Amino acid sequence: MFIIKTEKARSFLDDGEWQQASQMVRKASETLDNRTGKGTEWLGWQNILTRPNDALLENMEAIGSEIYKKADVFIICGIGGSYLGARAVIKALTPEFMDEGPEILYAGHHISGPYMLQLLEHLEKPKADGNTKQVYLNVISKSGTTMETAIAFRVLRKWMHDRYGDEAVSRIFCTTSKKGGALNKIIQAYGYRRFILPDDVGGRFSVLTPVGLLPIAAAGIDVNQLFYGAVESYRQLDKNRENLLDYVATRLALYRKGYAIDLVGTFEPALVSLGGWLQQLYGESEGKNGKGLFPSVAQYTTDLHSLGQMIQDGPRNILETFLTINNPGTSLRVNNDPRDYDGLNYLSGKSFEEINEKAFQGTCQAHHEGGVPIFVGILDNCDAESIGHAIYYFEMATALFVYATGENPFDQPGVEAYKKAMYQLLDREA
Repeated sequence: MFIIKTEKARSFLDDGEWQQASQMVRKASETLDNRTGKGTEWLGWQNILTRPNDALLENMEAIGSEIYKKADVFIICGIGGSYLGARAVIKALTPEFMDEGPEILYAGHHISGPYMLQLLEHLEKPKADGNTKQVYLNVISKSGTTMETAIAFRVLRKWMHDRYGDEAVSRIFCTTSKKGGALNKIIQAYGYRRFILPDDVGGRFSVLTPVGLLPIAAAGIDVNQLFYGAVESYRQLDKNRENLLDYVATRLALYRKGYAIDLVGTFEPALVSLGGWLQQLYGESEGKNGKGLFPSVAQYTTDLHSLGQMIQDGPRNILETFLTINNPGTSLRVNNDPRDYDGLNYLSGKSFEEINEKAFQGTCQAHHEGGVPIFVGILDNCDAESIGHAIYYFEMATALFVYATGENPFDQPGVEAYKKAMYQLLDREA
């Protein structure tokens, strides 16, 4: 089970502040359970866990296995929730330096021309043995018209057809809405394989649908374990959500007290992208009508040498949410050096994990004493089941926090503002 420890955050609140926030969060919990709040038509992220679709999971595993075995490169083309969840899971559960399975690349998550040119050049470049790369592409877009993803898909689709001819159709996978949208028109015209994002699931809550499951399976990860980890989290939180309510209430009370930034930090590089997924989940859900904590992400100890001074001695408007792993699963130890020029022999025989844990504990202590409320999220292991637990926990936390602020957790009206201005500048109507 994924839990979050709150002691080092609660210490910045008096009983009255926490009790008031707790009452608001418990009311939000009732609102969510009774489905009486704003945006209840978007609760499909819960529905899919109450009625697991084993046939879908089996299909994702089968197609993912096909891609894993055949592809040298697998491109995930999407933006926001269309790639952040998949990337979070893939980064957490695959080796940093892989020598098996496809190289996972991303496109359609920005509009950089140099990046796209370099990507195409990389695809053209032969493998070390002189053979051409086998490339597969998964485009993910509910509408098919999101600028970043649509223009990347147009370019990559042409490259795929130029390279593979008619065979390109079997190498391109499209994940989109059941009906309507430009991507469905393209699918119908070309005959690409299609996977459905349920109408009642928003993008940032979609990692446990084909949006995330297909690319995760293509990376060689067991999506059954991931999905059923989330199912188990759903069942446990349905019976007892006291830890979740405590976390959300404490976070809400700190927000109401004036804290403005939630810095998601981790001492494990594998979890940085999970922080990136959480940044979108929190940011798009909370940031409405002048409300919400600003979510940011830090990788430690690296960022202690850049952000550390600001966190320790800067404005006292920051709280930290650490993501940790109980059992990292490695045992690399520091060797002894007879000359000890660097003075590190006092660490001889100690594992990197032990040293990293002390760095984490020391950082928590220093930041807490410096006036920073600290939350500590704990995964039992860095495996698919534990990540599934964390995904549902944070989805629930998001819904409860935003309902407690009086907003809709599932819309994102502000996202459209930049699109409108951009389209005007691009003279879209003309």
